[in-house]
Amino acid sequence: MAALIHSSSAALILALGLYAAPAFALAVFSLLTASVLGALALLFFTYLKECVSKDGRPPVVGTVIGMLIHFNHLFDQLSVLARKHKTFRFIGAGHSEVVTADPVNVEYILRTNFSNYSKGNHITILRDLFGDGIFAVDGHKWRHQRKLASLEFSTKNLRDYSTAVFRSNAAKLASKLSAAANVEQVVDLQDLLLRSTLDAIFKVGFGAELNSLSGSDEFGTRFTKAFDDSNSITFRRYIDMFWKVKRLLNIGLESSLKKNIKVINDFVYELIRYKREHMKDEKAAAPSAQIGREDILSRFLIESQKDPANMTDKYLRDITLSFIIAGRDSSANTLTWFFYMLCKHPEVRDKIVIEVREASNSSDGWLSFQEFCDKVTEEALDKMHYLHAALTETMRLYPAVPLDGKCAEADDTLPDGLVIKKGDNVSYMPYPMGRMAYIWGEDAEEFRPERWIENNVFRPESPFKFTTFQAGPRICLGKEFAYRQMKILASVLLNFFEFKLADQDRRVTYRTMFTLHMDQGLPVLVSSHLRALAV
Repeated sequence: MAALIHSSSAALILALGLYAAPAFALAVFSLLTASVLGALALLFFTYLKECVSKDGRPPVVGTVIGMLIHFNHLFDQLSVLARKHKTFRFIGAGHSEVVTADPVNVEYILRTNFSNYSKGNHITILRDLFGDGIFAVDGHKWRHQRKLASLEFSTKNLRDYSTAVFRSNAAKLASKLSAAANVEQVVDLQDLLLRSTLDAIFKVGFGAELNSLSGSDEFGTRFTKAFDDSNSITFRRYIDMFWKVKRLLNIGLESSLKKNIKVINDFVYELIRYKREHMKDEKAAAPSAQIGREDILSRFLIESQKDPANMTDKYLRDITLSFIIAGRDSSANTLTWFFYMLCKHPEVRDKIVIEVREASNSSDGWLSFQEFCDKVTEEALDKMHYLHAALTETMRLYPAVPLDGKCAEADDTLPDGLVIKKGDNVSYMPYPMGRMAYIWGEDAEEFRPERWIENNVFRPESPFKFTTFQAGPRICLGKEFAYRQMKILASVLLNFFEFKLADQDRRVTYRTMFTLHMDQGLPVLVSSHLRALAV
């Protein structure tokens, strides 16, 4: 009991986050004291009641607000708890936060009883940043975007166009790294990967040249920082019971979020305006010609002409952000952890390099970056089973989305017999699941790509066990798109360069947000291990 009071008091100080002038902060605190203490008292007595309840509910392991103390290592703390209980819960204000690492429960939630587990009150938390984007909605809006996105991702035109963009961007990144290698410069590989994938998604998604890799677009740099900070602040709302009050008063992190979202909106609306004007100019120049539909935004803009009342600029803004977080963050973050693991496991790196050169038929070192990229064909990529396994093993331990939540629409009972109440938030945990011995065996926490290989061929696992790409009706549409981009970038960089950690003793961890972003980047020393022509 004393521990709970102590953790709640500490969490309250953190949660209020009153960073305004002292006099104003004191006045605000005075106004809120009664309601805050009342909420904490209710939470405390609810916690005591639920701890002794015998109604078949998941075991209680703490309070939501108490998790603020563990925020910076949240996913590791959830892993500690998941080793004790496959399914457990935290007590929140008026509801429970149920989390599970049980693949049987995950399948039930994501597929068997899919209709009972919606975004629910998560929509309120996500709306300021993601609006009505596909990751933050249910029902008609989700089905509409899912249908349109499914049609786009299935076209050969998009596959061929995106592959060409990925190759071109890989050559640009290789050129950038070559310059660093020549002067033995330490570079932040995560930053370069984020810039490269952002340039790629802007070209594929919006037909625009952002050139963030060259650092020439200051507006794009501001957008990137605002987007990352907004991502982190929005995620914090899940365990900050006072975020609505802070948003109302425009104080603390909520004040920062509002400013960051303005930067994001200005950037995206300008992109939509530019694209619409560009398409209008194309039409004026050649009235009888079909407007180019290679990039995704052009296709959505054409669709919006059929339903302008619903597909407004705001709706297009929300769709655009969804593609950015899916196309930029997921791939770049996975590749960052991938290269980190290769620095720790050079024997895996060496196997991949051999496979890449054999699959691309490019043992000759006298190739330009672009010439090698052109050899990384679809056929070559399909032969890179060990690379595919190493990337998948990276995502098992460092999933792009470490935690994903739903909300129960009605009372329910999970396959393990545990009772879920209407209104409970129910989450599954890709990050802890990748570390559980009861799922992956006693070597669960080891980086071992061979677990994915059978008879020299990649062997997939159940998506309810390996949940990186979700599963069921909401399974990621861009899965193959992401693998293609990652394999092209990885094969090009590993063919030409060797990476060593700039600080071998540094403790590497993540930044707690929706995607598993490495905290403080990945500083590496780059060296060329294969002679190549410049470009």
